[in-house]
Amino acid sequence: MTLKSVISLLATFLILAVAVAIGRALWVNYMDTPWTRDGRVHADIVNVAADVSGLVVDVPVHDNQAVKKGDLLMRIDPEHYRIAVKQAEALVASRKATLDMRLLNARRRAAMDEQVVSRENRDDASNTAAAAAADYQQAEAALEAARLNLARTEVRAAVDGYVTNLNVHRGDYARAGEAKLALVDQNSYWIYGYFEETKLPHIHVGDRAELQLMSGEKLQGHVESIARAIYDRDNPQSRELIADVNPTFNWVRLAQRMPVRIHIDEVPQGVLLAAGITATVIVKPAAAPAPARG
Repeated sequence: MTLKSVISLLATFLILAVAVAIGRALWVNYMDTPWTRDGRVHADIVNVAADVSGLVVDVPVHDNQAVKKGDLLMRIDPEHYRIAVKQAEALVASRKATLDMRLLNARRRAAMDEQVVSRENRDDASNTAAAAAADYQQAEAALEAARLNLARTEVRAAVDGYVTNLNVHRGDYARAGEAKLALVDQNSYWIYGYFEETKLPHIHVGDRAELQLMSGEKLQGHVESIARAIYDRDNPQSRELIADVNPTFNWVRLAQRMPVRIHIDEVPQGVLLAAGITATVIVKPAAAPAPARG
């Protein structure tokens, strides 16, 4: 065998070995390394609704505006509620006067001799005073409720965030409990990575994660939790509350994807996060501890 043939053979083996190494590395990276391109940014969404009904007289914010906790989002016409407070204050004053009169009457009868006022009459006066005290407390509670309703005519932001889906304008009628806008909590962003079930053995809570948005920005995070259940579409309940199993004739079993919650450690300056955008998630499993030596 000539030298040229030996070199050619060695080069062939070398190329084959490199190809096998690269193929194995790609196989391990694709099949075993916990990564997914199916990541999605999420955030806590606060549905904002008025606690009282009434005409909307002011909306000092606009769609997608950044707001701070406590900022005014919407004001309901307060006139009806101011009148309700005045009525409640008048009722409190009336019940207070009645209570004072009943107490004075009860004290007078208690000081009289039994020959002048019977024991039954004194008991009646005491019970009447107690009933008047209860009515007074009820009026005070109604006044507190009226004042609370008046305060709730101003709808304020519960968290720092961004106004979105603004669906209310000056002149609209707001009904209590009916959401008029949403507030995205700017401090609550996280990422759900949907990993194939074959990758789950390599993922543990606390593992470091690299996150890359489709726009190119890179973030750092860590595994916060792993979902423990997903909906089984092939096994819904029947009307008789028993499993309704659909027959399948597939030769290939597709791995289910489980949500893994990734906490974003820090958002770099200038990176815009929005709930719903996608990302690639690569989990870096922590090194396994070395076995103890005997």
